Amino acid sequence: MNGLRVVPAWRHGRERLYVCLPDGGNIAWYDRDAARVNLLGEDREAEVLEALGPFLTGPVSVGPPPVPTPAELARLTLHPDDDLAPNRPGEALLIALDRDPGPAHRLRADPRHRALEAERAVGEALDRMDGLGVRTLHSIPLPGGDRVHHLAIGPGGLYAVHAVYARRQRVTVVDPLVAVGRRGEPHPVLRRVRADADRVSYALTAEVRPVLVLVGASQVTVRTPPREVRVLTDGEVERLGDLGGVLKPADVEALHARARDRNTWARL
Repeated sequence: MNGLRVVPAWRHGRERLYVCLPDGGNIAWYDRDAARVNLLGEDREAEVLEALGPFLTGPVSVGPPPVPTPAELARLTLHPDDDLAPNRPGEALLIALDRDPGPAHRLRADPRHRALEAERAVGEALDRMDGLGVRTLHSIPLPGGDRVHHLAIGPGGLYAVHAVYARRQRVTVVDPLVAVGRRGEPHPVLRRVRADADRVSYALTAEVRPVLVLVGASQVTVRTPPREVRVLTDGEVERLGDLGGVLKPADVEALHARARDRNTWARL
């Protein structure tokens, strides 16, 4: 044995097998999907291939890592405080609840918890589409205290996604109003969803489609087709990943690099 260790990891929805030195440093990685072994030093090629031997499933190419694209270089130079990519679904709500959890005992449940549940459900569904080439950002802050719940960028285009909690309730949609529950008061939610998409479109200078996701709804009634807005349940979110033919992978990565920069949104 040459002392090298093979450590599996996931990056952008794709499995990589890293070849590590005894001290933990990486000297190569194997990208299964690309069938390529990327070497950080050619002098240890034989040892790397020996360590990866049990994991190789067929012929592979071997060589230095690919040159970073302009989008990848932009991400590398982005200050951590300005990078929105680490945001979790419902990041703003998580921070608000941490700062002000509210009274321990209250007559009615804090609506922030339900809103957080909805954003988490939608965010997790969107994150599962990473393997389809869809890049997702969560809880994008906008000037004035507003935020975009989720932004999905993939082969099918850009989607500004707004999540609404509707667990075991009937939902009625009459553009621009959305009523949750039999006695729920209608609110102009679709107007907000369209406004979010317009602001994202302005910031990224690209067409953005508004999407409303009703989480856990028992029944959805749409009286008239909403203007521009696509209405889905949380079980239908991953259909967005089946759409293609609009953006090339390089375009997706470039738009994602711009969108994850907090400064992109500060100028709105």
